[in-house]
Amino acid sequence: MRLNGQLIRAAFAGALAGLLFGFDTAVISGTTDSLVHAYRLSPFQLGLTVSMALIGTVISAISAGVIGQDLGSRATLRLTAVLYIFSAVGSCFALNWPMLLVSRFVGGLAIGASSVVGPVYIAEISPAPWRGRMVGMFQINIVVGILLAYLSNFGVQHLYLGPMEWRVEFGVAIAPAVLFFAMLFGIPQSPRWLITRDRTDEARGVLAQIGNPDPQGELQEIAAAVQRARTQHGERLFVRRYAFPIFLALSIGALNQLSGINAILYYLNDIFAGAGFSALSGGAQAVAVGLVNMLATFVAMTVIDKMGRKKLLLIGSVGTAAALAGVTTIFAEQRHQNWLLPLLIVYIFSFAVSQGAVIWVYISEIFPSTVRAKGQALGCTAHWGMNALIALTFPIIVVHSHALPFGFFALMMVVQFLIVLFVYPETKGVSLEALEKKLGLARGD
Repeated sequence: MRLNGQLIRAAFAGALAGLLFGFDTAVISGTTDSLVHAYRLSPFQLGLTVSMALIGTVISAISAGVIGQDLGSRATLRLTAVLYIFSAVGSCFALNWPMLLVSRFVGGLAIGASSVVGPVYIAEISPAPWRGRMVGMFQINIVVGILLAYLSNFGVQHLYLGPMEWRVEFGVAIAPAVLFFAMLFGIPQSPRWLITRDRTDEARGVLAQIGNPDPQGELQEIAAAVQRARTQHGERLFVRRYAFPIFLALSIGALNQLSGINAILYYLNDIFAGAGFSALSGGAQAVAVGLVNMLATFVAMTVIDKMGRKKLLLIGSVGTAAALAGVTTIFAEQRHQNWLLPLLIVYIFSFAVSQGAVIWVYISEIFPSTVRAKGQALGCTAHWGMNALIALTFPIIVVHSHALPFGFFALMMVVQFLIVLFVYPETKGVSLEALEKKLGLARGD
């Protein structure tokens, strides 16, 4: 199957939620010092400010799957765009700290919905041979958003706006949020969702529109999967037959954050400051880290459907563990601070080329259609719940020891290597319906 313009536009529009996801994730790193001074925040209050978005994300990740099933992915993504706009405007013009917390919380609702609905939408419109790369567009947009946030922060810092600086850094997100909202009015519904609503002719039309060479055959395969789902209407996720994919979703979601990735992204400027770098120098090095993150993700997208998900996870576990061990040594011995940037670059490359690119693809693949949205929500909830916990506690822990959290993250990457090596199955190149049979999840297995 050849890709056509409509399929690419639909996948890109869905993945654009990832750009806002990434921007909102990283933009806070440039504002932490200003927020501490503006609102006289304690380490706990700073952690709460950062993690407030993640609290919203957890709540949204739990509920977004159900909303997505009821309204459809397209309508849910439009709602998500509205939340992104509200959050950017509210954060920019916050009159006080509580208002900023509310705006960050709303932004978290948008991120959580994006992380659930975006990959599911793309996975359900993508042909199997291209699914890894198409869903990977979501991750590409995340890292592009992260890089744009670092570049934006670095540029705003050079404007020397004083007390207004952090407001402008937050306000930059308004423009891409409005663009995202506008693009969502030019994409089709998921054909799988249309079939669940007995809108078969529309589903066939969408399949033809996105370039499927055999829309009738694909329609019949999807309809068969949907029929199995209807015979199991209201099927619960937490039953014995789904124990294995539940474990996979929970483990990949939690270990993704136990790598320390978002603690580093949220507090990157503070980490460089802790090693003795100035604010502008730390901002420039953050841009370097963001650039490597983006380039490594592009590399991952070219090989994810060739090398497979499992091999990439194993390679990344080794690289992140080694780099984190080096960072731990720097802070423990208070020497060789000039090695901090190279080690973080090795770390971010190893992460981005492995679990950063794999997580959203993998979670969107491992559950059968009967509980796919619920499974996606579960994996995302584990991911964001762990993220919130780490973001809240990181500034409190580093007051006492900069080395301790990095040593813990390194150990968790060793644990991840062992789990992936001995437990994780490969999912590349298999249709979603065939994957149900491979994992023994189809009815009758």
